[in-house]
Amino acid sequence: MRLEEKFTPFLQSLEAHRGELENLYKWFHQNPELSMQEFATSARIQEELEALGVEVVPVGTTGLVGVVRNGDGPTAGFRADFDALPIKEETGLEYSASPELGIMHACGHDMHTTALLGAVRLLQENTDAWSGTFLAIFQSGEETGAGAQDMADAGLATKVPTPEVVLGQHVGPMLPNYGLGALPGPVFAAAEQTKVTIYGQGAHGSQPHNGIDPVVIAASIITRLQTIVAREVDPQDMAVVTVGAVHAGNSANTIAATAEISVSTRAFTSGLSEKLNASIKRIVRAECEAAGTPKPPAFERIGGAPEFHNDEATADTVMTAFRKNFDEVGDFGRLSGSEDFPTIGNAFGAPYFYWFLGSVKDIDGAPSNHSPYFAPDLQPVLDRSIQAILVSTSPWLMRG
Repeated sequence: MRLEEKFTPFLQSLEAHRGELENLYKWFHQNPELSMQEFATSARIQEELEALGVEVVPVGTTGLVGVVRNGDGPTAGFRADFDALPIKEETGLEYSASPELGIMHACGHDMHTTALLGAVRLLQENTDAWSGTFLAIFQSGEETGAGAQDMADAGLATKVPTPEVVLGQHVGPMLPNYGLGALPGPVFAAAEQTKVTIYGQGAHGSQPHNGIDPVVIAASIITRLQTIVAREVDPQDMAVVTVGAVHAGNSANTIAATAEISVSTRAFTSGLSEKLNASIKRIVRAECEAAGTPKPPAFERIGGAPEFHNDEATADTVMTAFRKNFDEVGDFGRLSGSEDFPTIGNAFGAPYFYWFLGSVKDIDGAPSNHSPYFAPDLQPVLDRSIQAILVSTSPWLMRG
């Protein structure tokens, strides 16, 4: 630990409140809620903010923004997500979620939320050390890609002050020794998730000539979709096409009337993402036409995330602050996963920057995010997460 002297009063406040913040984290961990259904979580966040005397602005279904005002100065935003996943927890922690729920914080969003509430508390207690406005943006529904867009559509940019920058962090076993890291430019992939419905013609399983089998059509489509990356994408570009679900019929002796396949794509640019999805539609339509289906296939977008591009100037500013204050600072490379965080920054028209913070000391063999065994080390990860929020916003807000 070598935080600059200007952070000393914040560290003293953190020391005083560490126990209650740890208990708050445990409450969030034990009470997980699925995306866009986080009503109790949202209510607890609002309760905590109001107890601190912070202005609370509801935005969207369950989203909230805490507006912390402290005189003249820049406005900086920080986003934390708070939804959980439909995964049964297997961590064995004494504060684990009930197995009967079948839901857990398998991606660390409980840590993100507690850390942001902790940072708000420290800012409220140390107003002599900073000036300006801090936006604590609590976002729902990250796991489905619906939450950020829900807040943007609900008028996020018109309901709170416009920030000069929007920052965010994510815990995970990406860097050893609880390190922090990121890089400018493309970080996560743009994603699209589509449900495709193929319309066949039902018939008895013994009389296939009387039907049009959507299962056979789906099988042909699934095989052909694998050629998109292999034969239509420059080998130097990252692209992924995945068929994650297939559903058709309920009987071994019946030709189903319809079949559904769910497809996801990943690419580092929106242009390549659009190309991948155009190819999917072309192949699906062609296979359906070749099979003589009674009507064209239907396409329904069921999720996704935008192109993710960390702002270069903001990256340099924040990473410089990190290197001054933390020993373990690096980068985790680019990931083929996706995040809807850019939607928050884009809603404001503000540059954004996002980094990872190591969730365990030794990352070799550590359970990954979305594993039923995933759990950040409560400490020092909670302290480090709060400190990272303060350090990252310091170029805009801190005095001295």
